[in-house]
Order: sequence, then structure tokens, then C-alpha cells
Amino acid sequence: MKAIKIDLKENSYNVYISEIAKLKELKEIHHSKILIITNPKVSALHIQKILPNLENKEVFICTLKDGESYKNMQSIEAILDNAFIHKLDRKSLIIAFGGGVIGDMSGFAAGIYQRGIDFINIPTTLLAQVDASVGGKTGINNAFGKNLIGIFHQPKAVYIDTNFLSTLNKREFRAGISEIIKMAVCFDKDFFSFLENANLLNSKEDLEKAIIKSIQIKADIIRKDERESGIRAALNYGHTFGHVIELLENYSTYLHGEAVSLGIIKANRLALKLGKISQNESDRILNLLKKYNLPTEYEVKDKNDFYKKLFLDKKSQNDKLRFILPNGIGAFEIVENPPKDLVLEALG
Repeated sequence: MKAIKIDLKENSYNVYISEIAKLKELKEIHHSKILIITNPKVSALHIQKILPNLENKEVFICTLKDGESYKNMQSIEAILDNAFIHKLDRKSLIIAFGGGVIGDMSGFAAGIYQRGIDFINIPTTLLAQVDASVGGKTGINNAFGKNLIGIFHQPKAVYIDTNFLSTLNKREFRAGISEIIKMAVCFDKDFFSFLENANLLNSKEDLEKAIIKSIQIKADIIRKDERESGIRAALNYGHTFGHVIELLENYSTYLHGEAVSLGIIKANRLALKLGKISQNESDRILNLLKKYNLPTEYEVKDKNDFYKKLFLDKKSQNDKLRFILPNGIGAFEIVENPPKDLVLEALG
């Protein structure tokens, strides 16, 4: 079993990469009760793979509809209702068993239930395995934007099993690759070259290598900046534009990773105009996204409305926009308040 330590001043934990059936740690959890949060598809396909590891435990299951449109306060209330009905206490545990949406909501609910109880993540999508399940960022969407309500609440552990990905549809799988590309562009040019040369991550070896590398990059970032006051903001490359696209499309047209891909293209256009990347570097990123069949074209119907919505981004401060832009391939820069006309031009 491979383990990557998320080394924090407080609340450090491990990300385990193995088969769930071999994770003895789950059998050793000393919690009074366990509430599993999942969705219908994951429950039907995989719930029996983790229940044997919870033998002799009092286990309850809360099944929620999955998707960004359900990542709201109503779903949080459903989780909390289950916790109260089953009389969870401060020594109880919540398990997030699903994709990024389930993980974000489960962590948020665990963080506010009785002022905070333990939770662990068992992510079942590529996007959640390489990004969303690690780092303690939890939350929900509302009418004003994505993830604007939430808290930092670190999991006690994360258990990753690549076998879950065998039942993931191709679109969901590709959406996860956009988050892998994001990390390579901003932090590791050799990793970027690996993704350029890999055979679509079709082999288990290449896939596991990409997952491990992505988690190692994120682990190092979180160790330096747990609460996103500096370098951790770079993990939002493509997200500032992408979140507005998701909002405008009512979280129903694009998967999160697809919106990030579209956001990367617009961020690159801005970076190109500001002289942060060359045309060749921009083309390489575009071609890599296309290689993995991610969307790269999005028509902005009302540029001024889009621009106004950018200010809802959590990185904006004092009514000033902040963008994460690549500085070549393998590095990044935080750019504050670029000229409005350049941002509008970058929208296409």
C-alpha cells in the first residue's frame, strides 16, 4: 500500500493508494457510529466493497442525488437530519463515498455537526482522487456562485482505489484529467511532458503514476499553505473563469472538470496577452486538453455580465480581480487587477 502524508501543523493525515478490501485501517477505526454519505450509482456499484471493512460497527447510509445542482443547503440538511436521527455524537464518523460533490458536502456537514466530527474520504471519481478529496476544502454552491459557503475541515484519512474508476464513464474520467493538467502546467514541466507522451492514461501504471504525482504536488502545496493565503491559490488555475461558466450554465451543461478546461483556455489567452506564456506554450496546453478530449471552446454571450460575475470569485479582494496564470509551463503567477479590456478580450 502506498501512503502519501499530508503534513500539517495540526491534523496531519495520510492518503492511501491501494485496494479498499486491503485497508485494515478501516477495521481499526474507534468511532461510536459511522454515517456513510453516498449517491445511488456509487452505492449500487460499490457499497459492498467497503461494508466488510466496517464489521462490528454501527453503520448507517445516507444516499443523496449527485451533481453540482444538488450541492446545496438542502442536501446538507439531509445529511444533518440523518446524523441527528441516528444520534451521532462527537466520537462518530462520517465517510464520504463518491465524487467531489459528495466529498465537499460530507466534509462540510462533518465540520458543522456538533461543531465538528471526524470524516474520511473514499473518492470514486478521478477528479476527486487527484484533487477534491485532499486538502480539507469543503462547501456548497448557492445562487451567487460555486463553493462560496464552506469551511476548512481536514479529513482523518483518504483512501484511493483506482479500481473504482473502471465503472466511471469516459466523460467523467476525462473531466478528472483537466485537474491533473492544471497541476502539471503550474508546478511541474516534466509531469506536463509525461502527460503529452502518455497513451491517454489507459494503462493502470500510467494512471496510478499520474494520480500519485498529482497528490504529491498538492500535498506539498497544502503543507506550505493550508488555508489558501498564498501558493495554494495556484490550484485554482482555470477555476476563476470556469466557475462563472458553471454558474451561467446552472451547473447542468458542463462537469466541473470540463468547465475548468474551458477556464484554462481563457486564462491562457489572458496570460498570452500579458506576456506570461508564449504562443507555443499556449498551443501545447491547448493540444494537451484536446488530446484528452476536453472541451476548449465556449462562447460568452454577454462579456460585461461575465466580467461582473468574476468578482464573486473567492480570490477577489477589495473589489480587485486576482487570476492564477501560467508563467511558462511548470510555473505560475498571481496577477491582480489586469486591465479590464484585456480580460474582456480573453473571453473570446
